[in-house]
Amino acid sequence: MGLLTIGTFAKASRLSPKALRLYDELGLLTPARVDPVSGYRLYAPEQLDRARLVAWLRRLGMPLARIQHIGTLEPAAAAQEIRTFWAQVEADTAARRDLASFLIDHLSRKDSAMSQATTPLEIRYAALSDPGLARSGNQDTVHAGARLLAVADGYGSEGARASAAAVDALRHLETDGLPAGSLLDVLEDAVELAQHAVNGSAGSGTGTGAEAGTTTSASTTSAASSSSPASPEEVGTTLTAMLWTGSQLALVHIGDSRVHLLRDGELFQMTHDHTLVQSMVDEGRLTPEEAAAHPQRSLLLRALGPGAGGRPDLHLHDARRGDRYLLCSDGLSTVVTTEEIHRVLSGTGDPEQAVRELVALANGSGGPDNVSCVVADVVETQE
Repeated sequence: MGLLTIGTFAKASRLSPKALRLYDELGLLTPARVDPVSGYRLYAPEQLDRARLVAWLRRLGMPLARIQHIGTLEPAAAAQEIRTFWAQVEADTAARRDLASFLIDHLSRKDSAMSQATTPLEIRYAALSDPGLARSGNQDTVHAGARLLAVADGYGSEGARASAAAVDALRHLETDGLPAGSLLDVLEDAVELAQHAVNGSAGSGTGTGAEAGTTTSASTTSAASSSSPASPEEVGTTLTAMLWTGSQLALVHIGDSRVHLLRDGELFQMTHDHTLVQSMVDEGRLTPEEAAAHPQRSLLLRALGPGAGGRPDLHLHDARRGDRYLLCSDGLSTVVTTEEIHRVLSGTGDPEQAVRELVALANGSGGPDNVSCVVADVVETQE
């Protein structure tokens, strides 16, 4: 078969002549020959496979630069690149879906009585942070109050300052009134304040926070920063916080700290880790078991701090009487199994006892990292 005209090639490849001219200009799909007199582009039949691949990838919404890169790869590597791209698309779609759900739920309540429960509810809570057995300092910060629950896990030479700055930026939510119908704006503003505070804390010098390892029913705990050197770009923190509105909990999450919900005897993980290994699990490149032992399991893809990227996840969650929530840093989740966490949360009546038992389990498993927990129970308001 001889060379194909651009019209014939466009029909066979499902690409328009206009697209083919653009891809030629970009070097993505160069014609086999260009007639020197007429300037007509002519294509070889063996170019159809590449052209069809380009058409399919464009239908996926893949950027042209990435398609050009895929065209240089062997089939197996190209397949992996497509798998990675699609996992990112699904993650972005999930984030937009969460935001859409948040907005739908938020707007559905805007003209109502703001989801007033039949029985007034409140939260009973406790927090505990401990340096663990292998670290000289504690870079976690926890807070538990009548309206705000938060865990931040700092990293880098000023990690303690970063985590404390992030939580301090949210502290005003304990006392400020929440404008009806503006919860989403409140959360966005709070996270922006936290980001600026963390950026400002980077490189500000090493200091000492409050004593770690204390438990109170309304507490903020932070401790001295790590002595390991790091540039400001390597300083930051995770942030996972819940804001109690009377019958709902608004969740802000970025990083790999976690929130678990114990409801009707079942334990649910409410957050998704923003880590390299979790993205590899999402892409099917690792099993959860392989991820747990991966040497880069603590490498974050999203965090607060200079050079850190990504936006936090936002959720609006209806609370029920009898719910129990756990916020924890990865110092707990990486060494204590979900089954053990479930056992403690379901078998321990008092939040203070629960946080002590969870921290003891982490230290009993070697305590390789700082560990912080907040436990909050939803109860009827006491008259």
